[in-house]
Amino acid sequence: MIIGDHRLDVIHNIQLAANNRDFTAKTEIGDPQMSMEERVKLVEDFWAKQDKFKTKAEGLAGNLILQALTRKFFGKIQVTGLDKLQHLAKGGAIVTANHFNQVDALAVNRLAQKTHHRMEIVIEDTNLKLPGFFSFIMNNMGSIPLVQSPNYIGREFIHHLSHAFNKGHWVLIYPEQEMWWNYRKPRKPQRGAYYFAAKCNVPIISTFVEIQDLPDVEKDNEHFYQTRYTLHILEVLYPDPTKSVNFNATDLMEKDYALKVQAFEDCYHKKLDYDFTPWDIAGWRGEDD
Repeated sequence: MIIGDHRLDVIHNIQLAANNRDFTAKTEIGDPQMSMEERVKLVEDFWAKQDKFKTKAEGLAGNLILQALTRKFFGKIQVTGLDKLQHLAKGGAIVTANHFNQVDALAVNRLAQKTHHRMEIVIEDTNLKLPGFFSFIMNNMGSIPLVQSPNYIGREFIHHLSHAFNKGHWVLIYPEQEMWWNYRKPRKPQRGAYYFAAKCNVPIISTFVEIQDLPDVEKDNEHFYQTRYTLHILEVLYPDPTKSVNFNATDLMEKDYALKVQAFEDCYHKKLDYDFTPWDIAGWRGEDD
């Protein structure tokens, strides 16, 4: 499934960022551009309307659409490691995954469906301003928008996370932050997801999505083969209640990254190396000569 134009330009952006080890670089083209003041106002308005009848009705519709899309596109996705969740206590948890596609959250949501959990998704604030159908979904699928404002993160954001956890929901957070389209490799994570897990005393469900090429070429783009996904549940990580939040955040981050690196190497039978090659982009047939 290919979503978005200018895929070759995006790949060139990924190549530059990977070779520069700039793992949180924006590589997509045409993302909404907003000032910090506009971003804060956008998120404030999002939360202010949540109690309105129209918003609640659209939220119900958005969630139904999300569940239907998950079953349509990822109903047959292979999931490994379900046994790792056998002893997971009831209650909230943070799910971490590699971020490589506009709809990769559906793959993780399929896991939530299989285990009978409701999942909310942390999204970048500007995603609320995406055009058309994506805007409706981002605003109504159970999103928790994140804006890089210390005041918001320290108060509002933690409050909304805690509310989700108290309802027993899972929350998907991408520690890589930015999406790198069809990029196979796990990128070095940012600390936020693990800080929130430690602060709220919830476990981390570590996952990794493997992307394999299929023999058929994409119908709408001859530059790419079709792909399929396998979702691997790696381990459940817990904060140590005898340690500080800061210690736990760093410890969880390092453990989760190590799990994802090992999963990558086991899936693809190669050592992780961030020097860019065409293989890094799943399905890509390479440049035309």
